Amino acid sequence: MTSLAAYAPPLALALGLVIALTVGNPYAKKTSKLTKILLQASVVGLGFGMNLQKVVEAGRTGIFFTIATILGTLLLGYLLARALRINARTSHLISSGTAICGGSAIAAVGPVIGASDEEMSVSLGTVFILNSVALFLFPLIGAALHLTQRQFGVWSAIAIHDTSSVVGAASAYGKEALQIATTVKLTRALWIVPLTIGTALAFHRGAKTRVAIPWFIFLFVIASIIRTYVNGPWDIIVVIARIGLTLTLFLIGAGLSRRSLAAVGIRPLILGVVLWLVISLAGLWAVTATLA
Repeated sequence: MTSLAAYAPPLALALGLVIALTVGNPYAKKTSKLTKILLQASVVGLGFGMNLQKVVEAGRTGIFFTIATILGTLLLGYLLARALRINARTSHLISSGTAICGGSAIAAVGPVIGASDEEMSVSLGTVFILNSVALFLFPLIGAALHLTQRQFGVWSAIAIHDTSSVVGAASAYGKEALQIATTVKLTRALWIVPLTIGTALAFHRGAKTRVAIPWFIFLFVIASIIRTYVNGPWDIIVVIARIGLTLTLFLIGAGLSRRSLAAVGIRPLILGVVLWLVISLAGLWAVTATLA
């Protein structure tokens, strides 16, 4: 965290939030679509900065943590929701967003379980609040605990909800942390497919299931292969991708509405906070105990 550019992602998110909560975003629907496309293009662009061998190694490192934390988060979310008396759809959305990749997982699972607009707003608002806090907080915690680049990369990929904030936090921590975090997070995002199928079976909506496959992840791998075996101006593409990521975080912040924040009740927020704290602390313990 030595350059001013490292602080660009969280500052962009903060600026977007200020705009959203003051003057508001009059083009929310248009920027929402643009945000998704820009995020995916930026992630693919970052692939041009990663050696294939490192991608494979990072994927292997994170696979155990991924499986354990996803299953643990979903189970804990189910038990907490019953104790807090939160309806099954809202709790499953929050648990899915915490377990895998934030808003993307919620967007994929929501239609499968027939979630209402209010349930989607509550879940997205809950995850967004915690995701924003993590983007600012995690690099500070990592530095205070003297986490290695590898440790921080895996930890942030496990414990921060959305891919955009994972990449933003990791880029603030260091180049190696960014490579590891991006790879582990994208490997984690592939679990959207089995999660969607499992959700359909659990909620008895198998005939209505439409599985959203995150195809851009495979483009990320292809970009890494090209970087590894073909010479080209890949560093320029990576710089553009980081600028794209910063713009993505600004648009994410600007896309927030007061209505979505107001929709978040105390019990769903408690559920989201507890799940986030448990996965963050468990992930921190695991990476410090097993990774150098």
